[in-house]
Amino acid sequence: MEIALFLVLLAVGVLTGVVVADRLGVPAPLLLVVAGVAASFLPFVPQVHLEPEVVLLGLLPPLLYSTAIGSSLVDFNAHRRVILTLSVGAVLVTTAGVGWVVHLMVPGISWPIAFALGAVVAPPDAVAATAIARNIGLPRRVVTILEGESLFNDATALVTLRTAIAAASVGVELWRVGFDFLVASVGGVLIGVLAFVVVAQMRRRITDPVLDVGLSFVIPFACFLVAEELHSSGVVAVVVAGLLLGHKAPILQTAQSRIAERINWRTIAFLLENAVFALIGLQAQWLLQDLADSTLSGARIVAVCLATLVAVIVLRLVCVFLSRWFLVRPGPDPVTGRRPPLAQTFIVGWAGMRGVVTLAAAFIIPPETDHVEVLVVIAFTVVAGTLLIQGLSLPWFARKLHVPSPDPLDDALARATLLQQASKAALEELEELEGAEDVAHDDQTGVYELIRQRLDQRNFAAWERLGTTADQESPAALYYRVRSRLIDTERRRILEIRKSGNVPSEVVADVLVTLDVEESMLDSAEQERDETAAYARRRWSIGEKCGDLERYPVVDEEPATACQACLDEGTRWVALRRCLECGNVACCDSSPRQHATRHFHETTHPVMQSAEPGEDWRWCYVHHLTA
Repeated sequence: MEIALFLVLLAVGVLTGVVVADRLGVPAPLLLVVAGVAASFLPFVPQVHLEPEVVLLGLLPPLLYSTAIGSSLVDFNAHRRVILTLSVGAVLVTTAGVGWVVHLMVPGISWPIAFALGAVVAPPDAVAATAIARNIGLPRRVVTILEGESLFNDATALVTLRTAIAAASVGVELWRVGFDFLVASVGGVLIGVLAFVVVAQMRRRITDPVLDVGLSFVIPFACFLVAEELHSSGVVAVVVAGLLLGHKAPILQTAQSRIAERINWRTIAFLLENAVFALIGLQAQWLLQDLADSTLSGARIVAVCLATLVAVIVLRLVCVFLSRWFLVRPGPDPVTGRRPPLAQTFIVGWAGMRGVVTLAAAFIIPPETDHVEVLVVIAFTVVAGTLLIQGLSLPWFARKLHVPSPDPLDDALARATLLQQASKAALEELEELEGAEDVAHDDQTGVYELIRQRLDQRNFAAWERLGTTADQESPAALYYRVRSRLIDTERRRILEIRKSGNVPSEVVADVLVTLDVEESMLDSAEQERDETAAYARRRWSIGEKCGDLERYPVVDEEPATACQACLDEGTRWVALRRCLECGNVACCDSSPRQHATRHFHETTHPVMQSAEPGEDWRWCYVHHLTA
């Protein structure tokens, strides 16, 4: 009962902390750590001891899996060299450097135990780095590197830690270290791939979302336990399985299963991630109490803790910059076409916050080890210090170094272009279906026309998210507002009918779910409209190169004020487009008359440019590409 009550209070405290952090505008992980430290000294708060098994078997697999299935295998592959360099090389360098510092400053500590502590504090945390990075809007390349590195560096650190502990007790030859690392990594990859193959075959036969999501809850724990039982890396097995299953989810799972899995894992990750930081803080009181038994002076303990913290931060920066200059020379950014600036490299190096894995790994060090209580406090100091020092200063550095956040306009352009490309393929398929089925009846023809209208409506909503009509309500926004209100009316009527008890409850629940799905599919074109005026003007492209877009560069013209054809016909326009061949200004496809597209069909002038204030994107009617 006491444990259950504590877990409930922990969950309530975590949720409250997240809300307060959002109101204060600070990262939730940092606030929760500080709150946990303060709460640990309150007399009515029970002492919380994080056991290694609880973290490594209970928390680490689901956290790794939730991050892996949400990561992009394509992005990971694009940055695999720098990710693997940091997840292996930086961990080993930090292990050696910290080991040297600890061996030098703590009398009686053997080299293997010093290296064991180095392995404990070496790996940045997957949760801390990405949670703070996403919160402050770092570039996607930076987030991808941090996320990919932190998924795999735990494996390097844990293998190194176990090898060092074994060397302290029985001794280990150098070749054995390399062999163990090879077995752990290759074995973990093979087990992860095997798990993917097995689960993929099962998912091809599972259509029930409940069963599918239930299966996903088993995957991380099964991969981890099997890999560890076979003396391989459970971390690698979980990450590989998660990356592959997340990449193949659109093929293997139904839409309902993907929606359910995404929501469930986001909820689980949200609770576990934030609870982890609170639990870190709750360790403070009893860790400091244990120092009373230490034979080392307080000054020496403080000195070695601070020296280790500084070594961890400095060694990571050195490794990151060395990897850029000598080992992994980054290629051009796909958006800007230029090499990532040094500011981004510094941000990658500075975002090396440690987390719960470091604290849990410290408890793996044998309790009979000399000065073990000091070693655990050193680990806690590194975790708390990096979270507070680097976590609090990371937003400041990002602003001062002018590290750009992901551009929502680029995202909106990419989204609209991809939907347009998908609709083009769908319309071609629709024409083939019409021809193959030899549609003869008007009602059948109406079905195909309705499909075309819905495809157009979806595409128009995507283009309207560019925010070009701030002074009026766009058609997609009007549809969103009216349809949302009608769905609310329908839902209220269904709930009134439910009260009568005349309709089976299963039927009522099924209809309510149908309305929920429809409501979730509504696309508000107003979500990102207010930000577009501040977007930087820069070239951007997606997909293959387009000769027409290269022949028609951006023109620097004053924003247009009217569509003359709309004025002549007495209709209104939504947004304006300018033909780059003849300069004709006409209305967009969201407008009732679609004069810009009509102009293309009449003249075959291929490229238009947005004529709205603050926009310079172009569209090729021939190849359905944007720039």
